[in-house]
Amino acid sequence: MIEMTLTEIADVVGGAAHGEAVVTGGAFLDTRTPEVGGLFVAIAGERVDGHDFVQAAGAAGAVAALGDRPTDLPTVVVDDVTAALGRLARHVVDRLPDVVVLAMTGSQGKTGTKDYLAHVLAESGPTVATRGNFNNELGVPLTVLRATADTRFLVVEMGARGVGHIAELCRIAPPHVAAVLNVGTAHIGEFGSREAIAQAKGEIVEALRTDGTAVLNADDELVAAMASRTGATVTTFGGTVNAADVAVSEITHDELGRQSFELVHRGSGATVHLAQVGSFQWRNAAAAAAMALAAGLDLDTVADALGDAVPASRWRMELTERADGLVVLNDAYNANPESMKAALDTLGDIGAGSGRRTVAVLGEMLELGDGSGAAHTGVGEYAAAAGVDVLVTVGPAADAMARGFESAATSGVAITTAGRAAATDWLRHNVSAADVVLVKASRGAALELIADELLTGSGTEGRRTR
Repeated sequence: MIEMTLTEIADVVGGAAHGEAVVTGGAFLDTRTPEVGGLFVAIAGERVDGHDFVQAAGAAGAVAALGDRPTDLPTVVVDDVTAALGRLARHVVDRLPDVVVLAMTGSQGKTGTKDYLAHVLAESGPTVATRGNFNNELGVPLTVLRATADTRFLVVEMGARGVGHIAELCRIAPPHVAAVLNVGTAHIGEFGSREAIAQAKGEIVEALRTDGTAVLNADDELVAAMASRTGATVTTFGGTVNAADVAVSEITHDELGRQSFELVHRGSGATVHLAQVGSFQWRNAAAAAAMALAAGLDLDTVADALGDAVPASRWRMELTERADGLVVLNDAYNANPESMKAALDTLGDIGAGSGRRTVAVLGEMLELGDGSGAAHTGVGEYAAAAGVDVLVTVGPAADAMARGFESAATSGVAITTAGRAAATDWLRHNVSAADVVLVKASRGAALELIADELLTGSGTEGRRTR
């Protein structure tokens, strides 16, 4: 964060300063992830009141707090802490006129694309990017407030749970380059339709000034149509050379599902060899490439940096080989029908390339609304079509996947389990060094615990595979 006194912060956010301090670090909400010299943001939630942790925040390095009442630390007191945090972040952006803000949204792939982009941009200058999935009204300003006078690129992931959410985030961090990766079915239970999701996601390109760049997925018709919603320059990415400005062709993969392809832009091409696993990685890489090119980087720099990128976020296509040879693909961070199918494609690629038996351990997909049952059945059917050898479903809500698998499979077997403990027990006794195991579900299922148990419960140590 740029250096600010407590009085300066109070003036910016319309609050009252109680005490004196100079804030030099970023802002933070969690005392387990402090910012030395930073500002502790005390949110009074339904279950936990951040004001109760101010002393711990001070011990962890905070020099001041932002809250709705005075605390043991020097404090800026405001009526609405979240709104004040957003105003402070916008002030910091405005104080950094040379920083390039690159924002992205989409139903899936945001974090993977963000990680690629941050890695690529770091080759050209100091870069600050969203950590994890801090992509809401708290996470976006926390990201912005990590920027300093030296920051050249600010990469911001933006999520939405309703119309108007992304527009508000763009008021906090106005983008110079804004990308819409796709419009899928994640959160469709809240929005009601893909068209409503598209309306919300498109707010990110509406926020661009005319000298900005909108980066749109040419292969998604709802995204491509957003070109009419902005007066900025439009750049597209996709898998069709003739239709996209930044295109990917000649995709191949090795035995562990790591892709190579030709990246084409304005008639020039560069070969990319990705270190990360996943049948969808080319699309994340293409989106990141389009954004980096829009920010002024050259094609060769982008291609080389994409090949060097390794996973920066946990539980997203995290490939680990156990000491005895068992391969575990931990993609347990989150799930929706589209990302489930992409993960199953990757599992199939690894099985076909390595000759291993494929085991998919799948749990519930949340926030799918009335179509949840059909979506779970469809994933099971897709697993059968992908040639999965064993499908293990975790919890009663995932039983529909097993039914879908059994209705469509000509081979393979489906195992239903009551929960994580039962699934782990089955796996412990039924998988071996000759297998590759995919673990995936929505965040609430916490299936990363199954992956951890597979890798460490037997007393063997896994090594992450690039």
